[in-house]
Amino acid sequence: MDVIPEITKELERELDWFTRVVDLRFRDYFPRAGDPVESCTLADLPPPDLTGSTTPWATFVGAQQPSLLERLALVLAMVPHLRPQLLDVFFSKNATFDRRFTEFGGVRTDERFEPTGETLAFLWGAGSVAARIAVQRLLDPDHPLRRADLLRLAPTRREQSPLTCPLQISDDQLALFLTGERPRPALGIAFPAQRIETSLSWSDLILHRGTLQQLEEIQTFIVHGDTLMRDWGMAARLRPGYRALFHGPPGTGKTMSAALLGRLTGREVYRVDLSLVVSKYIGETEKNLARVFDKAQQRRWILFFDEADALFGKRSETKDSHDRYANQEVAYLLQRIEDFDGIAILASNLRENLDDAFTRRFESIVYFPLPRPPQRRLLWERGFSAKARLADDVDLDAIARSHELAGGSIMNVIRQVSLAAIAEGERPITRDDIQQAIRRELIKEGKGR
Repeated sequence: MDVIPEITKELERELDWFTRVVDLRFRDYFPRAGDPVESCTLADLPPPDLTGSTTPWATFVGAQQPSLLERLALVLAMVPHLRPQLLDVFFSKNATFDRRFTEFGGVRTDERFEPTGETLAFLWGAGSVAARIAVQRLLDPDHPLRRADLLRLAPTRREQSPLTCPLQISDDQLALFLTGERPRPALGIAFPAQRIETSLSWSDLILHRGTLQQLEEIQTFIVHGDTLMRDWGMAARLRPGYRALFHGPPGTGKTMSAALLGRLTGREVYRVDLSLVVSKYIGETEKNLARVFDKAQQRRWILFFDEADALFGKRSETKDSHDRYANQEVAYLLQRIEDFDGIAILASNLRENLDDAFTRRFESIVYFPLPRPPQRRLLWERGFSAKARLADDVDLDAIARSHELAGGSIMNVIRQVSLAAIAEGERPITRDDIQQAIRRELIKEGKGR
């Protein structure tokens, strides 16, 4: 169903309300001769009733129940993107002094007016001291709208009062309100993480029973953790969030399990690319990773750090100033993970590679062992397509007993032999095909020649 028409209609109503607010404030602040004297209160202009609407904006308003001032602030921040001409009135000049009205606030360019906190204070209470104090509180970094990154203050080249900084709404939140979808951040140095997905279920993963039980415990926390912390009042006794370490040989299902936890709990999973996080410039690693944590906090993502020992491994001895700063940087990141009010999963091929001080921070440590022969037999059997034809000389039981391979390696072999069979007219896959592919896979892993 196309929700854009409903979104458009709803935002038009918000803009009409904003227009009436501006008109009311200007009529009250600049009374004209002969106009009736009015006592201007925004209570006389309630915002649109969104009851029954399911658009992202209506859902947000219904769930968060923003105050009148908060709603006005968000709409004001959206106006430059939706109908910037509504702000042209703030280009008016004071005829007495032949200059712009200071009380309007805003940042003016040749073509547009960017509203600031002072603009909001003028609309809220004609720039009175009480209105400025109310807006100052709204713009405090600890205010829920600021903490959730819904409302931002544009960065400036110099230190300024929050009231004089341009008001902005976050790009992803604006896109959600306007299109019904959040844009996915692009992988790069500025945002070193990328979403991972899967269509599998637990029954599709061939895992050790103990491993599967621990994964189900993590799933239980993701689903019911908020109830534990808030309704049961455990937030004062337990650390925020949940940290898990997945360790075991490559190809044993660590990444797939993280993606599956996200799919089954309705959470997006983002894998952090540590090659983009680690910077040769001291201090940049901290900044790059902080961007990911901030976004994950806002959107309730699961963060997955593959090959985590590349960044969180045992710290080196301090030999020079660079080592000292690098270790300080890692210490900061360890603290950030510990304080993260979300789900962080780190994966390592060898648990021993991780700093002991770091492993103590995990709520659970999950081992992914190489599959045993019965599990390998299932991996071979389930891995082939229903269209694949195995020759009579293929004994999957014998192959599973003879070759200690991880699930990822088995799937690599199946991919190779299946493609070869397709290329040759979808012929049957022979035992020799599989044995040759296994040898290539072992060579690739450094286990054969």
